[in-house]
Amino acid sequence: MIARLFMLLLCFCPLAYATPAAENAEVTVAMEAVRLGPHSYFVQGLAGAASSENQGFMSNAGFVVTREGVVVFDALASPPLAEKLLALIRSVTAQPVRRVIVSHYHADHFYGLQVFKAQGAEIWAHRLAEGATRTEEAAQRLEQRKEALFPWVDDTTRLLEADRFVDGDIDFELGGVHFALRHVGPAHSREDMALLVKEDRVLYAGDLVFRGRVPFVGDADGGAWIAALDKLIALDPEILVPGHGAPSRAPRADLVFTRDYLAYLRARMGEAARNLVPFDEAYAQTDWSKYRDLPAFEEANRVNAYNQYLRLEQESEP
Repeated sequence: MIARLFMLLLCFCPLAYATPAAENAEVTVAMEAVRLGPHSYFVQGLAGAASSENQGFMSNAGFVVTREGVVVFDALASPPLAEKLLALIRSVTAQPVRRVIVSHYHADHFYGLQVFKAQGAEIWAHRLAEGATRTEEAAQRLEQRKEALFPWVDDTTRLLEADRFVDGDIDFELGGVHFALRHVGPAHSREDMALLVKEDRVLYAGDLVFRGRVPFVGDADGGAWIAALDKLIALDPEILVPGHGAPSRAPRADLVFTRDYLAYLRARMGEAARNLVPFDEAYAQTDWSKYRDLPAFEEANRVNAYNQYLRLEQESEP
């Protein structure tokens, strides 16, 4: 009789055996809520790519506390990381999480959404992210993360779409705090969003800014990224929280640095493409001395240059 009941449970309650794996896979990496303004906080991810050593905690997230609830910016790279972030929020305020803004649908920024959704939060993202979780690329990335970050990412990890897709810039208010949500893509992704907390002058910029290192541009539209950075500069924040790395208290300088790097990349590679100079020759002839000593130069710069060369080569074709 007991054996029969056990088999029935296996047949009709399969989730009972999947759920504890996620619940028990607590992250042990240190995470600290740092206060940046009267309402604004952030947690800073560790350096490097997602790995078992950093347990996937390699990106930043933020939260803003108001008298009517909390707005979270990004949900980190796994449900257990999001649980740890939620516990930190609970240590600051008993107010519920009302809204989660997804800067963009890359794995290290949204895999923790299910934790906040279970608390009743509404998820917001840009319209261009609609369907991002249902692509073949998203499925492949999830499988890759299950291998690299098990048990923190496993079969119980769900890729959640937004509840509300916004089509452009939105200003909103919650509990007396005013927010400026800005679409600043296509840049790092098509759907990049940034959030300014007006009272605190704190700007959560997502992956548009890689502070203190060479950004990963890949095949992004460098021209559009430059325009996006100009849009952030116009917001005139006092503190900028990048998607990775420490916050900046001189945000204009960091924004201008990233913008100037992209402009230099496009100018040098665009000139070579127009003059039909082969990429290897163009790359070797370019003076990279201003950027060569920055972190991630070896990993990112040649890839950035090559992809921008290809893009600009296509743009120059009649």
